[in-house]
Parts: sequence; structure tokens; C-alpha cells
Amino acid sequence: MIQKLQDSRAVLLGAVAIFALGLTSSGYALGDGLRRYKLAEHRTVTVRGVSERDVTADLATWSIGFSYQGTELASVQGSVDQQARSVRAFFQRAGFKSDEITDVDVTLSHSQPTDRYGAPAGPQLLTVSRSIQLRTNDVMKTRAAYARQAELLRDGVELSSSNVTYTFTKLNDLKPEMIAEANQNARRSAQQFASDSGVAVGKLKTASQGYFSVGARDGEDCDDCGSSGGSSPFQKVRVVTTIDYDLG
Repeated sequence: MIQKLQDSRAVLLGAVAIFALGLTSSGYALGDGLRRYKLAEHRTVTVRGVSERDVTADLATWSIGFSYQGTELASVQGSVDQQARSVRAFFQRAGFKSDEITDVDVTLSHSQPTDRYGAPAGPQLLTVSRSIQLRTNDVMKTRAAYARQAELLRDGVELSSSNVTYTFTKLNDLKPEMIAEANQNARRSAQQFASDSGVAVGKLKTASQGYFSVGARDGEDCDDCGSSGGSSPFQKVRVVTTIDYDLG
């Protein structure tokens, strides 16, 4: 009887030992697998690819604002009308067509002069403000005319604002070619990094196109700028792509 108990105990201990060894081996295999998985997961490289094009804007928008103030609406309006004729004449002398010149805004405001105590002092003042816009595809002609805008002052135009914006409208025509070039440049950067590290470039994991920006040709780079135009017709289109590659 005692012998059977000892034999059973030996068998039980042997089974426990085998089970423990199995757990140890499984744990090692699992741990090693996780380690290799994490190692593979972190064997990546993030690279950026840039593509740029120098372009010339193909649309110019020039808005000129002017006003006049007085106490009689008829005389104030008459002065503003004369200034409007002078602005239109200036544009026409510069060679622009009448259908490129548009009245875009006119406002009338009232103000009451007061004395130091806040009491009315004198008649009410009327101010008429007006704005005329030139919109044309002849950007070089616009640039030349803008350099001569002092002529408007000599013609009696009381300028309150004069702003010209040059816009490149054919961005969509450039996008496919520029994205492809940026991706190729990113791939070359990844290959160079891999070569320096003694590994190979694997498959692409993630990619982000980024923003297209249109800025002054000689200005600072701006990855997140918009493309609404600028103060110079000579511009630069830029896009940056960000790509993650596996490293084998």
C-alpha cells in the first residue's frame, strides 16, 4: 500500500514537472514572439518628399476705395462720382477693357460733430465711400499700372485703399505631377536612410499628402499656407508628402 502511494506521488511530481517545463517553454516562445513583433513594428522610417514649381499668376484683382465727406448729399455724391470717373479713366489709359472694371461697393454714413460736453456742434456730416474693382488676366499690365497709381492722387481721387492680389488659378493642373514627384523624392530619402543603416526599404505603411501652398517665389517656405494669392505675380507652388516605410 505504501509502495503504491509512493509510486503515485512520483508520477504526480513528474507530471507537474513536465507541465511546468511546458509553461516555461511557451512563455519564452510567446515573449520572444512579442519581442520580435515589437522590433519589427519599430523598424520603420518616416520621410518627407517635397515638390516645387515656379509659376506666374494668371489673375489680378485690384480694388480701389475712395470717399468724400461734406454736409450736403448732392455735393458729396457729385465729388465721389467724379472720383469714380477718374479711376475708370486711369484703368482705361492703362489699356484695360470696360468689362474688366466693376463698381463693387458704395456706402453712406452719418456723423454728428460734438463739442467737449457732447452737445451737437455744427451740421451733420455725410460720408459717401465707393470702391471700384479691376479683374483681369493681364497680370503684367496690372503690375505696371499699380506702379503708377500716384496718378490717381493727381487726378483728385482721395484714396482710402488700393489693394492688388495676384492669383494662380491652375493649381489643379499641377497637382498629379507634383504629388508623384514628392512621393518619388520621399522614396529616395527612405532608400538612402536604409542604405546607410544596412537594411532595405520595405512596403509603404502610411502616407500623408499635406497641403499645397502658393506663396511669393522669393518668400519663405510654408508647408501649411493657403493658396488664395499674393502681392506678387511671381509665385511658388509647394507640396510636402510624409510617408512611413517598413525597413527589412
